Amino acid sequence: MAWASKLLFIFFLSIFTIDPISSYKQHPLDPLSPEELNLTQTIVKDSFPSSNNTTLTFHYVGLDEPDKPVLLSWLSKPTNKPPPRRALAITRFNKQTHEFIIDLANRSIISNHVYAGYGYPTLGIDEQTEAMQLPLKYDPFIGSIRKRGLNLSAIVCSSFTVGWFGRARNRRVVKLQCFHMNDTVNLYLLPIEGIQIIFDLEEMKIVEYNDSFKVPVPNSEGTDYRLSKQKPPFGPRINRAAIMQPDGPGFHIDGHTIRWMNWVFHLSFDARVGPMISLASIYDSEKHKYRSVLYRGHISELFGPYQDPTEEYYFNTFFDCGEFGFGLSAASLVPLADCPNNAVFMDGYYAGQNGIPVKVSNVFCIFERHAGDIMWRHTEFDIPDVSITEARPEVSLVVRMVATIGNYDHILDWEFKPSGSINIQVGLSGILEVKAATYTHSDQIKEDVYGTLLAENTIGLYHDHFLTYRLDVDIDGVDNSFIKHNLITKTVTDNSTARKSYWTVVSETAKTESEAKIRLGLKPAELVIVNPNKKTRPGNSYGYRLMPGPEAHSLLLEDDYPQIRGAFTKYNVWVTPYNKSEKWAGGRYVDQSHGQDTLAVWSLRNREINNKDIVLWYVIGIHHVPCQEDFPVMPTLSAGFELRPTNFFERSPVLKVIPPKPVIWPNCSASPYSASAVESCLQKERKEM
Repeated sequence: MAWASKLLFIFFLSIFTIDPISSYKQHPLDPLSPEELNLTQTIVKDSFPSSNNTTLTFHYVGLDEPDKPVLLSWLSKPTNKPPPRRALAITRFNKQTHEFIIDLANRSIISNHVYAGYGYPTLGIDEQTEAMQLPLKYDPFIGSIRKRGLNLSAIVCSSFTVGWFGRARNRRVVKLQCFHMNDTVNLYLLPIEGIQIIFDLEEMKIVEYNDSFKVPVPNSEGTDYRLSKQKPPFGPRINRAAIMQPDGPGFHIDGHTIRWMNWVFHLSFDARVGPMISLASIYDSEKHKYRSVLYRGHISELFGPYQDPTEEYYFNTFFDCGEFGFGLSAASLVPLADCPNNAVFMDGYYAGQNGIPVKVSNVFCIFERHAGDIMWRHTEFDIPDVSITEARPEVSLVVRMVATIGNYDHILDWEFKPSGSINIQVGLSGILEVKAATYTHSDQIKEDVYGTLLAENTIGLYHDHFLTYRLDVDIDGVDNSFIKHNLITKTVTDNSTARKSYWTVVSETAKTESEAKIRLGLKPAELVIVNPNKKTRPGNSYGYRLMPGPEAHSLLLEDDYPQIRGAFTKYNVWVTPYNKSEKWAGGRYVDQSHGQDTLAVWSLRNREINNKDIVLWYVIGIHHVPCQEDFPVMPTLSAGFELRPTNFFERSPVLKVIPPKPVIWPNCSASPYSASAVESCLQKERKEM
């Protein structure tokens, strides 16, 4: 096995030598560096009276990206001076929300606007942490815990947004839900029912408290998910495996620009939405140039309404990106667990509540996926006396981040394929939100309990996941159109054939936003973004097709308050004209918003979208009915969609892909392309181990 050890050494050596940072120049779309975050904090802080700025808190600091025409102009002549670097800072000061645009080069404030509308900025981590500690020092709460016979030292609290239900609170508050960790760290399965706590984030005090009823805390036995706490009988053992790349990684990272096979794109980190993919272009070997596909893409919002309308749970209608921040909630990825052994990691930075940079180590991993899938193949049997088999192994490049918000872990994957496809996937794992109940068997339940009885005294609540993606597609250029290729059944009436029916395609180009709103699953259609100004040799417009995933829609009434705020989930597909300010589907200020600034509101203008610079919005929908297999920790549930080239190339872009050289076993003389020879080599290696 010495040869294998040498190969692995070469592989790991190559992992840590692919990033020549010393030659890197900052890109206009790079995330703000720690130095730029510090500079932003200093400029903003100095703009307020020094005697009062102890009340200053930072809730979002990110790149104020250049206007798209400006950036595209620079890209056409990258030797010119790049667009100026600017920062957007959203702060709270003396109970007011301030929006700053900072010129980082000139160290000056371009604008300072006080926001006076409905809604508040993303919650700060520090203020939530402080809020979660205060019940443990609050005498009425201590009395409630003693009344229940629980151990105060085992109590942990978590913060929940309160939403909006027709009445403005006019104060930044959260609801605190507390849990009793009894011999387990799986706190979300052990809620303490009957206690309602409202906490004011500006005054930093409890402003409402009510202890109305008692329900036994569920049994914690068997709920701990840590490996060290597991007891027999155990599940199956996972054998060791490793990706071996004798030729080294197939991708190259230069700062935030990633090149892999026929793809090049820019990757950045944002405190609100996490990974942002920009300037994704694919090399066309026939045209001898890179062609644009995606100018900017990212998750925009996650709407998660729970379906328990009772007094204790009705407010659980979360907007995770706008209220908590996917980037703020990003977890450091664990090598060999979250990502395979051939992964390369990148760090990210965001501004803490005091404006000082916070580092998230290993926030992204990038790796080539060799899953054993087939890129393409064909076996030909019909030519006499000839047997032909040609196959190519699939390989793809994955960019991954995980955001953990409370009980749920969200695994965000962007997967690029040599065929030109971009596969966007979301994996949901973690812990279910449950409520404690008196039931021990489903036969006892005679009314709606808004969930599934998962274990004694434990009900997993029904809920939804609606993940909205913003995709500023540029299919070989900026001006694009959205086409619905409707599949229509035709009836044969002239007796010219034995067939009675067939289907055909009737195309429809959306002229305005209203014509592009689509609820999937109602009628068959292929949805394509095309460049109507450029055509293939046979005359088809260059295009990319949207390959949808699960077809779930919101089931809430349109005038229900959570749905008013989450009205952008009414349709699975939206198309809007490009607007730099329209990037967060739930609005800029989501916490306690009234739904006044959402994708659904913007699109009411019904703007023209034909042959324009357009943005595609796609909503992944999942109705989640919890089951016992989700308890006590949920196996990953995945959903997603794909952007797939459609008449973008003149022919298959993977026809001439060069397959990898086989790994030759040094002690084998037989051809490694033969299955029997490979198995013989493997047997020989096993004997030598």
